Amino acid sequence: MQISYNWLKQFINIDWEAEKTGNLLTDLGLEVEGIEAFQSVKGGLKGIVVGHVLTCVKHPNADRLKLTTVDLGDGEPVQIVCGAPNVDAGQKVPVATVGTTLYDDKGEPWKIKKGKIRGEVSNGMICAEDELGLGESHDGIMILEEDLKPGTPLAKIFEVEDDYVFEIGLTPNRADAMSHMGTARDLRAGLIQSGVHPEFITPSTSSFRIDNRTQKISVQVLNNEKAPRYCGITLSGLTVKESPAWIQNRLKAIGLTPKNNIVDITNYVLHELGQPLHAFDLAKIAGKQINVKTVAAGTKFTTLDGIERELHEEDLMICDAEKPMCIAGVFGGEHSGVTEETTSIFLESAYFDPVSIRKTAKRHALNTDASFRFERGIDPNITEYALIRAVLLIQECAGGEVTSDVVDFYPKKIEDHQVVLNFDRAEKLIGEAIPKETIKSILSSLDIKINNITESGIGMTIPAYRNDVTREVDVIEEILRVYGYNKIQFKSKLNASVSKSSRFADHKIQQVTGTLLASLGFNEILNNSLTSPVYASLNDAFKEDYNVTMLNPLSTDLSVMRQSLLFSGLEVVAFNSNRRQPDLKLFEFGKSYHNFPGGREEYKHLTLLLSGKQNAENWFQQQQNTTFFDLKGSVEAVLSRLGIAQWKVKPVKDAQFSEGLEYTVQKKQVVSFGLVSKAIRKHFDIEQEVLFADFNWDTILDLVQQNSIKFVPIPKNPAVRRDFALLLDQEVTFDQIYQEAFMVEKKLLQNVALFDVYEGENLPEGKKSYAVSFTLQDEHKTLTDKEIDKIMNKLQQRFEKSLNAELR
Repeated sequence: MQISYNWLKQFINIDWEAEKTGNLLTDLGLEVEGIEAFQSVKGGLKGIVVGHVLTCVKHPNADRLKLTTVDLGDGEPVQIVCGAPNVDAGQKVPVATVGTTLYDDKGEPWKIKKGKIRGEVSNGMICAEDELGLGESHDGIMILEEDLKPGTPLAKIFEVEDDYVFEIGLTPNRADAMSHMGTARDLRAGLIQSGVHPEFITPSTSSFRIDNRTQKISVQVLNNEKAPRYCGITLSGLTVKESPAWIQNRLKAIGLTPKNNIVDITNYVLHELGQPLHAFDLAKIAGKQINVKTVAAGTKFTTLDGIERELHEEDLMICDAEKPMCIAGVFGGEHSGVTEETTSIFLESAYFDPVSIRKTAKRHALNTDASFRFERGIDPNITEYALIRAVLLIQECAGGEVTSDVVDFYPKKIEDHQVVLNFDRAEKLIGEAIPKETIKSILSSLDIKINNITESGIGMTIPAYRNDVTREVDVIEEILRVYGYNKIQFKSKLNASVSKSSRFADHKIQQVTGTLLASLGFNEILNNSLTSPVYASLNDAFKEDYNVTMLNPLSTDLSVMRQSLLFSGLEVVAFNSNRRQPDLKLFEFGKSYHNFPGGREEYKHLTLLLSGKQNAENWFQQQQNTTFFDLKGSVEAVLSRLGIAQWKVKPVKDAQFSEGLEYTVQKKQVVSFGLVSKAIRKHFDIEQEVLFADFNWDTILDLVQQNSIKFVPIPKNPAVRRDFALLLDQEVTFDQIYQEAFMVEKKLLQNVALFDVYEGENLPEGKKSYAVSFTLQDEHKTLTDKEIDKIMNKLQQRFEKSLNAELR
C-alpha cells in the first residue's frame, strides 16, 4: 500500500522528516518497506525558465528549423535553434537552459548541452509540454501567458509538488489502516506516545446541501445480508473533464493514473477515507431504479475490462429495472460507467459483506482496490460521510447540483465491540507493567472508548472499523504496538523448564524415520494441505462428498483439503520431471482430511515416492530404472527400523495402484504400496513409472509403543546355509515358502531368502523356478551334517506335500 506524506499532513500537522515518520509507522506495526521521493513533474522543472522570443527567422541551412533570439531575463539574449512549427517572435515560452536535465517518455534522463545544429549555435531548448512532463502534446512548443517575466523559474508558475511516498507492507488484519485517514489515525497515536499532541483534522462536510429533488431514484436492497448498508445520491449538471492538478498529483503520487474528474474523485475518497465509491451514468439507469440483489446463475455480464463473465447465483449485483450494471464491491459494468458525455450521475457508497465480496472476487479472478477493502472489512459508520465528502469534491471540480435526498438503507446497525481488559493479564502477556494512565492514553488515542475503570481492569467499546479487535488479547496487542515493542526491557534472568516427553512422541519417531530415509537417498517434501476438488474423481476410494471444502478458497485449485497425499506428491514429480530432474526419491509426513457422513476426520501419513533411475549416469555402472522391489526394500527398512515385524502380506485393493501389496499387523493396515496407475499418471502428464507407498502413521505410532526391546548375545557358533532350487506352480508365492519353512523348524532356522527367479524355456507349462536359501544356526553348539541334512529333508518333504514342489 502506498501512502503520500503530503496527504497524511492534511490529517495531521507534522513537520518531521519522512524517514523519522517512517520509523514511527514501522514501530506501530505499519511496516514501511521503502520511502521514495515523488515530484509531480519529474526533475521538478529545475533549470527551466520563462523565455521571451525576440526574433525568429528561418534557419539558413535547414527548411524546417528556425533561428530564434530569446531573452532569458539576465540581459544577454541567447540564440536557440528550434524545430517547432508554431514558434514566433513575441512569444513567452519555456526554455531549458544549458545543463538542464530532461526526461524522455521512458523516464530516462538526458542533458541539454551547448552545441551546433546545421552549423548554427544553439544555447538551450524551447520545450513542448510533453518534454517537460506537463502534458502529452508534442504538436509544438508550449506558449505561456504574455504577462510572465523572462527568467521566472517555471517551477513557481506550475507549482511543482515535492512529496515522499511510503510503501507500507500492510498485514491482512489491519483493514482500518487501508487509507490515509486510517494511517494518520495510527500515526497520531504514535505521536502522542512520543510526546507530540497533534490535532487530528478530518475533511469538513458542513457545506453540503440538497439543491433540489428533480432526479429522485428508487433504491431497493433485496439482499440486506450481503449489503447491510447502502447509500446513494444523484448529481446533475456536471461537466466531465480533467481533474485539478492537486487531485492528479495526489493520485499520481500513489501510483494511480488520473482519468477524469468524476472517476478521480471516487478514487481520491477511496484512498483518503478507505470507503469505495462507484458512479453510474444516470442516463443509463433504466427505469431510474437501483436494485441490489443476486441474479440467476449463468447470467452474462460484461465488465469494464471488456470481458464477458458468467455470473454465479451468489454474486451480489447492482441492477437497474432491466439489467445488471455492476458486480457489487468488485468491478463496474462496461455500459453504465461515466464518460465524457455524462452530465448526471448516481453516486453509490455502501458497506458490503466481506465474505460475499471475497468469494465473488476470487470466483471471477478480480482484484480491485474496492474489493481489496470490502473483503477485509471497512468502516460501516463512514458510508454516508464519505458519500457527502465525494459530493462536495465533485461539485468543486465538475460543478452541478445535488438533485435528490441521500438514500441510506441501514436496517440493522452494526454494533461496536465490547471488551474487558484485565491489567494483570496485560502485564503477564506483555512481560512488563505499563502504567494505567499510559494504557488509558493509548486507548483514547486509538478512538477506543473507556466505559469504566477499576483497580483490576477497564471496560471498553471498540469502534466497528476495528473488526480485528474483538478479544482482550487483541486490545493488549494494540496497547503494546503503540507503547512500543522496543521499550519492553529484556530480563537479565531467564527461567526455563525441561519438558518431559516420551521416547515414543510423534516428533521423535518422525525424526528417526526421516534420518533413515535421508540415509537411503530420499529428500523430504512438504506440500500444501489445500488441493483441487478434481483429484477426488481420480480414485474410486475418494468421493467429492467427502471433500472438506474451504469457505473462502484462495482459488478453485486450492478449494478443498486433500484426501490423499498422492496427488500433491505427483505434482512435485511432474514439476521436477518437467525441469529435467526425473530421478526422484521423496518422502513426506502429512495429514489427509475427510468429511465422512459420520463427521470429519483426519489421518496422519508417511508417504514415499520413487521415480526414474536408481543411480546417476556414470561410465562403470549401467543405469537401471527404479523397481517395485526398491520401494519394497525402503518400506521394510522403515518398518524394521521402528521395530515392527511379523506383518502379513496381501494384494492391495486400491484403484490408485496398478499392482501392489498391503502389509497388516494385528489386523491393522500399516502400509500399502505399489505402482501408480497409468490413468492417474496421465492426469499429471507423467510418462515415467511412479512408485508410491502410503504408511498409516497413526497405526505405526500405536505399534511402536508396543515394542519391547530384547538384547541377546551374538552367537559364538557359525551359521550354515543350504539352498534349494524349487520347481513350483505359478500361483505359489515366496511368502508361502517362508511360512511353511518356519512351521517345519522354528528353533534352528534363522532366515529364509529368495535369491533367484526363473520363468521361461526348459520349464513345464505353468511352472517357475525359485532359488531359496535357508540359514541354520544353533546358539549353543556347532551343527553337524547329520542334523542339517535331517532339517533339509523335512523342508523338502513339506514343500513337496504342501506346495507340490520339486527339487530341480
